[in-house]
Amino acid sequence: MEQKIHALVKENHEYIVGLRRHFHAHPEIGGQEFATQQKVMAELKAMGLEPRPAAGTGVIAEIKGGKPGKTVAIRADMDALPIQDEVEQPYRSQIPGVCHACGHDGHTAMLLGVAKVFTRLQAELPGNVRLLFQPSEERFPGGALAMIKDGAMAGVDAVIGAHLWQPLDVGTLGITYGPMMASPDEFSITIKGRGGHGSMPHETIDPLYVGAQIVLALKTITGNDINANELAVLSIGVFKSGDAFNIIPDTALLKGTVRTFASHVREKVFSRIEQVCQGICAAAGASFTLEKYFGYPPVVNDPAVAKVVATVGREVLGGDKVIELSPAMVGEDFSYYQEQAPGCFMFVGVGNKEKGIVYPHHHPKFDIDERSLGYGVEIMVRTALRLVEA
Repeated sequence: MEQKIHALVKENHEYIVGLRRHFHAHPEIGGQEFATQQKVMAELKAMGLEPRPAAGTGVIAEIKGGKPGKTVAIRADMDALPIQDEVEQPYRSQIPGVCHACGHDGHTAMLLGVAKVFTRLQAELPGNVRLLFQPSEERFPGGALAMIKDGAMAGVDAVIGAHLWQPLDVGTLGITYGPMMASPDEFSITIKGRGGHGSMPHETIDPLYVGAQIVLALKTITGNDINANELAVLSIGVFKSGDAFNIIPDTALLKGTVRTFASHVREKVFSRIEQVCQGICAAAGASFTLEKYFGYPPVVNDPAVAKVVATVGREVLGGDKVIELSPAMVGEDFSYYQEQAPGCFMFVGVGNKEKGIVYPHHHPKFDIDERSLGYGVEIMVRTALRLVEA
């Protein structure tokens, strides 16, 4: 069976690459993947499947095997980013200000490649493979919950997903056997002081000065208050206050992100943020409001499913090409699927310095080594086959 799968992937490589280039040239922002949805459904119907819309602009399709077995779901996200494409290739985005700078064009193409292979193997397939083409991964609250509400995970025994990953070289696979990606939380702090003339600071409560103290104090939380064995990141991305050089403003605004893998760590970090703000503002006579925005749960791989992925990866790529990674502090709503069934998220390497494919995700020159598409398809097909048989 493995040789047959490899031959089918190789046979359909140009088809998969062509789809990736089509989606790259015609990107759509999350919630607006109308043409992408139509293209996906047309391709699936041409394979003899009966896809249905889900989550507004998503698609769900089922490949029912000719033999009894389990049901495995495979997920791909479809949305693009509001970034101007600077890739100097024939498949450059035709939509001004929108491009696939994260690899979702490749994810969608790979899942269609998976469908192409499994429809050829349908009579021999034990169990079922459910294809989940998800919209809006890049836009909070994401599209996973809407997909689940529309039945994406009903009766599913295991779920897998892949992300094309530029930090890894093409021909490699990144995996963890537990925490993989963090909860991407956000916070906003508005400091209320009392403005006045810059020449008379004694008559004011300077929110900029208060904000600067808060920034410095917040940066000590992960180092001083969190156990060194527990992963946590706190970063400030926005500090805005005032418009003129000689006017002390009334307010200051801070925005930042907290990344954690455990709920008790998340709660401690946010508790300390509030304590820091209370103490510094009270000392200065200022007041504050703290708004919290909790993002996706952490992506935590099921060890048993991850072991299957890693074993298949070694068989497809070679024993030294499967790399056990440290957890990444970025977020992903694939975690919602893992709350419904045991699952594993994997990173498929796409980097290639010799070809100049060195730009990170969300960069206008982000691109992939397209050989990665075939590797991703074969690993997902063979993994799904072993999971439905398990």
